[in-house]
Amino acid sequence: MELAEKHFGPDDYSPDGSSDPPVYGQQQYGEQLDHNRPWTTRFVDSFKRDPNAHATPKGAVGADGRVFDVEGAAAGTASSPLHRHLKGRHLQMIAIGGSIGTGLFVGSGSALATGGPASVVIAFVLIGIMLYCTVHALGEMAVLFPVSGSFSAYSTRFLDPAWGFAMGWNYAMQWLVVLPLEIVAATLTIQYWSNGSINNDAWVAIFLFLIILINLFGVKGYGEAEFVFAIIKVVAIVGYIILGIILNCGGGPDGGYIGGTYYHDPGAFHNGFKGLCSVFVTAAFAFAGTELVGLAAAETENPRKSLPTAVKQVFWRIAMFYIVALTIVGLLVPYNDPKLLNGTSSADAKASPFVISIQRAGISGLPSVFNVVIMIAVLSVGNSSIYGSSRTLAALADQNQAPKILGYIDRKGRPIVAIGVAGALGLLAFFAGSASETDAFNWMLALSGLSSIFTWGSICLAHIRFRAAWKKQGHTLDELAFRSQPGVLGSWIGFLFNCLVLIVQFWTAAWPVGYRALGSAGQTQAFFEAYLAAPIVVISYVGYKIVYKTPFMRSHNMDLHTGIRDLNIAELVAEEKAERAAWPRWKKVYKFLC
Repeated sequence: MELAEKHFGPDDYSPDGSSDPPVYGQQQYGEQLDHNRPWTTRFVDSFKRDPNAHATPKGAVGADGRVFDVEGAAAGTASSPLHRHLKGRHLQMIAIGGSIGTGLFVGSGSALATGGPASVVIAFVLIGIMLYCTVHALGEMAVLFPVSGSFSAYSTRFLDPAWGFAMGWNYAMQWLVVLPLEIVAATLTIQYWSNGSINNDAWVAIFLFLIILINLFGVKGYGEAEFVFAIIKVVAIVGYIILGIILNCGGGPDGGYIGGTYYHDPGAFHNGFKGLCSVFVTAAFAFAGTELVGLAAAETENPRKSLPTAVKQVFWRIAMFYIVALTIVGLLVPYNDPKLLNGTSSADAKASPFVISIQRAGISGLPSVFNVVIMIAVLSVGNSSIYGSSRTLAALADQNQAPKILGYIDRKGRPIVAIGVAGALGLLAFFAGSASETDAFNWMLALSGLSSIFTWGSICLAHIRFRAAWKKQGHTLDELAFRSQPGVLGSWIGFLFNCLVLIVQFWTAAWPVGYRALGSAGQTQAFFEAYLAAPIVVISYVGYKIVYKTPFMRSHNMDLHTGIRDLNIAELVAEEKAERAAWPRWKKVYKFLC
């Protein structure tokens, strides 16, 4: 089979090669070197459409599953028109702290009250293992095919175009809803200090303006903002872990030694097995956004080097920032603490177990500091939501699976129309100033709660099918620039565990804890608040399948060449081995772990 022409990044060229590598961002994709023009003119012109730019280049993945203009699509994907301004440090901090938000800082409080401390740790460990397998599978595909809108593109290419349509809109819907969700959470955090003296809509306007402004600076603005936000969150969590150990050992101003007291009274588990199952969706919501490292691969300077490092660091974020922190929270806060139960919603910072544990220790001032961290975390996830939804919408548009106007990319490499749509839906956050605030929050949470489970399951299944096609078409694993550490077995574990979570979530949604007291109307509302994403995905898939009659993708005819980053693996591996041999021992250990 004749391979399409491949294009390399600057770091992928052989030193003996005669060709000069492409230099991103220098008079390409219709840009002009217009530094001498007035800044007002340059600013206005930057919003004009780049006629050569598409999130997913023409022909890369057709809506009917066929591939058109293979060579042109491969060339376009290898040099993505979404500007490659993300550096390794940006991607690493996105991987380490990018998705840490209300799910961990606040939502874990309702999980603790429902399932008890042991249930929280067990659920987060299991979801963490599943996510570790998922991110490695994604990393393998994203290094080989760094295309924008990768989640839907991989499902379209390796599974079924109809499933790619459903997953693309599922992922876009998740982030479109998360933006107003996180802004509402930020206003609730402000209430910790204001006690409602200032109308929440004023804060909504401020936060929405800031988040949209950051994204108007393009991918570099998003990357720099996430770099700063992630550092703040990481420092805060490390500081909390150290403080929590001290408090548990009796070092607080108002307390003695605590140890595992709360595991005995009131207990390690609450509501039995159903309580444990009820925590899974909270854990999934807390981990949502971890997969953004794969979406960002198309806008990274050198995904072959930076993406594997970022993928490996996900393990440490799961182990330290989630498991260790929540273990300490469970030791410091009993699940029957009244403050856990009195939160107005799962975004009410007053119900944050992190804040409650500090208050219980009698430390003044520090709860307010931690609430600032929570607010920064909320804004960080809101920032990621515009990035994730706009890139996915633009990619769907260029695959003929969304209105074409959403694929409009301006001369600064921004999917500006998709950003505008995401920002407009952020106006839903103005419900924060109305009497319907809690209901609006809960229904927005229902739309996004299970979306990540479908996305992660699809990534795992797409990796399984990709590996089958890779072998069927005569390729070997030695040709892969990055290999998933858990491999296909890990993808099977991730896929089956995602299916298991969907099953147990259906059980806890249909018959929630204390369902007898809810009545039929209350049970129906509880079910759809927990499981609304599932019927939306099924309807999207079946409807698209019926209308377009899309085929299931078979391993022998999957396209494994369009958009591939064809690298001289043997030469690169030899260079990297020589480079590693010169490293000091500490660096070898660090690089092995990270």
